[in-house]
Amino acid sequence: MIDLKEDERIDDIQRKGYKIIQNVNKFCFGVDAVLLSDFARVLKGDRVLDIGTGTGIIPLLLEAKTEGEHFTGLDIQKDCIDMAGRSVLLNNLSSKIDMVCGDINNAGEIFKDRYFDVITTNPPYMIGDHGASGENMEKAISRHEIYCTFEDIARESSKMLKNKGRFYMIHRPFRLVELFATLTKYKLEPKKMRLVYPFCDKEPNMVLIEALKGGASRLEVMKPLVVHKSPDEYTDEIYEIYGKDRGSENG
Repeated sequence: MIDLKEDERIDDIQRKGYKIIQNVNKFCFGVDAVLLSDFARVLKGDRVLDIGTGTGIIPLLLEAKTEGEHFTGLDIQKDCIDMAGRSVLLNNLSSKIDMVCGDINNAGEIFKDRYFDVITTNPPYMIGDHGASGENMEKAISRHEIYCTFEDIARESSKMLKNKGRFYMIHRPFRLVELFATLTKYKLEPKKMRLVYPFCDKEPNMVLIEALKGGASRLEVMKPLVVHKSPDEYTDEIYEIYGKDRGSENG
């Protein structure tokens, strides 16, 4: 029996019957985490690290849909790691997933002599704490570069990835120039990019990137991914990613 704390609930992640514990007043996972887990390529036997794991949704989704050997979530927030760890126990996945509380800036020490085939991250999008004053601290940490910058993530990921290891991220298009410059600085060569559009007639608001440690310079720009047909209906591709039947977004 898994104990729930105040304001926590158990949600179905629509994969293999797995459940996740989330706090309704803190940061719950959204479509960006689902898109990242679909975009990331995890092969049989791969060892995967998810940086800034939050609720632990990405390790759970990747374990459910790939043949990866082991999945680790890292987050600086103790409450998040406690909640994610209880989700692991809830799904009887302690042998496949572990959750680690720690600072990405100390990741080289935390995972000393451990190397990963794949690293995923859904990092804070906003620079510093600009605009974070109206949010609770948990949400602010998830959305703003308060405890780490993207450069911190790229630098430490390069240390922990095996040669030719794969790095997957979702971010905001307005920072693309900075993202590419930082990735290449740490020998994480961008190989694939996919822009995500909320509607077909709107500007993109997310971007998915795959980078290869030590890879050659060659970028594939994939076809756009459109999320909504209408305000209350996803596109067919998004329904396929979620693994849901067609119908309303809330159905």
